[in-house]
Amino acid sequence: MQDLTEALVELFRRAATDLPADVEQVLREAHNQEDEGSAAQSVLASILENVTLAREQSTPICQDTGTPIFYVHYPLGWSTIALRKQIRAAAAEATRRSYLRPNAVDSLTGRNSGDNTGLEFPVIHFIEWEEDYLQIDVTLKGGGCENVGIQYKLPDSEFKAGRDLEGVRKVVLDAVVKAQGQGCAPGILGVAIGGDRGTGYELSKEQFLRPIGTRSENPDLAGLEERLLEESNALGIGPMGFGGKTTVLDVQIDAAHRLPASYFVTVSYMCWACRRRRMTVRGEEVTYQ
Repeated sequence: MQDLTEALVELFRRAATDLPADVEQVLREAHNQEDEGSAAQSVLASILENVTLAREQSTPICQDTGTPIFYVHYPLGWSTIALRKQIRAAAAEATRRSYLRPNAVDSLTGRNSGDNTGLEFPVIHFIEWEEDYLQIDVTLKGGGCENVGIQYKLPDSEFKAGRDLEGVRKVVLDAVVKAQGQGCAPGILGVAIGGDRGTGYELSKEQFLRPIGTRSENPDLAGLEERLLEESNALGIGPMGFGGKTTVLDVQIDAAHRLPASYFVTVSYMCWACRRRRMTVRGEEVTYQ
């Protein structure tokens, strides 16, 4: 198995400094639809200028370079022990090169490890598959947007939300209202219906790997995604909470089986800086998306 450390450093660089084209496009569309001279349009103009400068200078898009969350799909025969070591080494080197800010803090002592490695940091999900190549996806999940994630347990009497998609709709809209501009709006909502408390958050964050505008294969969920996108933006919260037409850039929903006793709805929030990248390894060839 080849040493992919340097290729992984490049994956970190691209994720931290080069916003994906689909995210940039939807931000430009949002800028163009806001009222001329409004605070919302000004905020989006600043965001877009920042995106351009970060790409040109290979500097982080945001000062909070987030928790690196990896999804590693590997074929039979690859060593997950070796891959984990290489990812951690790449995180340390990317930090040394200032693509990442040192973010890994010991929860008991408050000490920063200084190189973005620590207990369960980065977060790495390994998934063996039947393909003959390696695929590594990474998202960088900022702390501000992580703080406004929320989980509901249905039924919920406060919102008159039952165990159905209408109940899901009600609590997701509540999550948007609660977040206001604190998650660096306009954001992206990843929603998981079902699962247990832990898998709900995992599934909701996996939605951030989906390109903007893609819809669930389930027609009921696809319709709910569209409705929640429209209704969230009708709230008028706007970029950074300053008011405007764009509060949410997209809503992406998935569902998992659950126990009869539980019905969780988990809402993860991604800030406008939806930093995700993919690296594919076929033999000696490494490509990026």
